[in-house]
Amino acid sequence: MTMTASSTRAARWPAVRPWLGVAARLGLAAVWLVAGGSKVGDLAASGRAVNAYQVMPYDVATVIGAALPFVELALGMLLLLGLATRLAAGVSAALLVVFITGIASAWSRGLNIDCGCFGSGGQLAAGQAPSYLPEILRDLGFLALAGFLLIWPRTPVSVDGWLAGEPPVEDEQ
Repeated sequence: MTMTASSTRAARWPAVRPWLGVAARLGLAAVWLVAGGSKVGDLAASGRAVNAYQVMPYDVATVIGAALPFVELALGMLLLLGLATRLAAGVSAALLVVFITGIASAWSRGLNIDCGCFGSGGQLAAGQAPSYLPEILRDLGFLALAGFLLIWPRTPVSVDGWLAGEPPVEDEQ
């Protein structure tokens, strides 16, 4: 019996998929840990960055901006450990959709801001050009990682798998 290229790929998927999941989980964890870590030292700047989008009252924006780094750090830790992976991926996906929508809104309204995704953000200096398209494309990539984990949340080397009594690498779910 001869195997076609398609059936060979299909046969490899159960072996490769868990390790792609590890890469997605650790990659998204790194994103959230870096994003939250870069903002947690200056919560006021994080609040100003959220306020720069001009979609909510200043007081609400500053509270959201102050809370956001802690949410990002919590998501990063959950994903790093592989604990509540599907929940963390779902919250990640929701946040990324909000971020993408916010960046697209700022772009469409002609705001001249830095997204604040990995630092202080806020209004750009005169003559500085925003980089909305690369930011949206980057966040779409992160959204794809979250989507992968929503579909296949169990990965090797994770607390989820350990708590479920699964072997380090499980078969297709």
